Amino acid sequence: MGEQALIEAIREALGAPGERVVRWTGDDAAVVRARPFAVTSIDTVAEGVHFDLTTHSPADAGHKALATALSHLAAMGADPGEAYVSLALPEDFSHDAALELTGAMAALAVATGTTIAGGDVVTAGTLVLTVAVTGWADAEDDLVGRDGARPADVVGVTGDLGASGAGLWLLGGEARPDAPVDLAEPRSPGVSDSADSGSDGPVKPPSLDRQTAAALGERHRRPQPRLVAGRALAQAGATAMIDLSDGLATDGRHLARASGLGLEIDAAALPLAPGVAEVATAAGRDPRELAIAAGEDYELLFTIPADRWEAAAATCDVPLTRLGRALEGKGRLAFTGAGAADLDRVSGYEHL
Repeated sequence: MGEQALIEAIREALGAPGERVVRWTGDDAAVVRARPFAVTSIDTVAEGVHFDLTTHSPADAGHKALATALSHLAAMGADPGEAYVSLALPEDFSHDAALELTGAMAALAVATGTTIAGGDVVTAGTLVLTVAVTGWADAEDDLVGRDGARPADVVGVTGDLGASGAGLWLLGGEARPDAPVDLAEPRSPGVSDSADSGSDGPVKPPSLDRQTAAALGERHRRPQPRLVAGRALAQAGATAMIDLSDGLATDGRHLARASGLGLEIDAAALPLAPGVAEVATAAGRDPRELAIAAGEDYELLFTIPADRWEAAAATCDVPLTRLGRALEGKGRLAFTGAGAADLDRVSGYEHL
């Protein structure tokens, strides 16, 4: 199939645009009815860096590309709006695979109230997906940056941590030891029957049930942007916020540096996702290390005045956990409790 035919097939698969969109795919540029403040971010995921097509389906890759971009809007507390997608497809990437990829993007767009309003398709040596997203707000004060934390603010996090890193380990990624592990076929969200085979085949921690193992793999392949929670936290009075793409150890320091203060985290308060402890033990790692360093959980780390915590918890669609407090100490992230000194030396993911 030629480029134009593929673009037409993708456009048909996307369905009707949102009400803000005046012109979209099919013109030289999109035209969108604006609100007072546009919130724009761009993100790229590449095969061999962010996903592997031996463990991720084309649909997984498409979902992840849009989800990671939307997560940045969540961290600002913005309403989702439009996405613009650049697909760099290998020559052997089939028409069906391309439609599977964009179909997953379209499904997530519908679920989050996002319109895929335009894009581009080129041929490349490997699969690379770039997504630019625009969110909206009616007032600057409706948005949250990384630089507003104040001493005595509570440090909190949405959801739970370590699921993506544990899922990567189970899928045979870098977070695992040398033993091969493969709990899922590339095009299936479930766990492969071979997961229960003997020592000659793939293995999993003996204390980890199949449902939990499958859920961890899914959390790695298909992260969920915390858009509802981000808006709720912004409206409740969060003073600073960041999405945990590169791990709490790295992203927490980003927030601390931007705000010009320190963050003190109680290591015992880290909310581990179900199954993380079992996977970390099998990998010979501290579960807390997996939770703060593995990255790609896409939860939201935030600071908020103590008297606004209950209002935030009441309006978020996921649980919130108090991790600690903001205090004087420019750019410093410190852990407290047993083994904290070891965690202070842990770093998250760095791209360069």
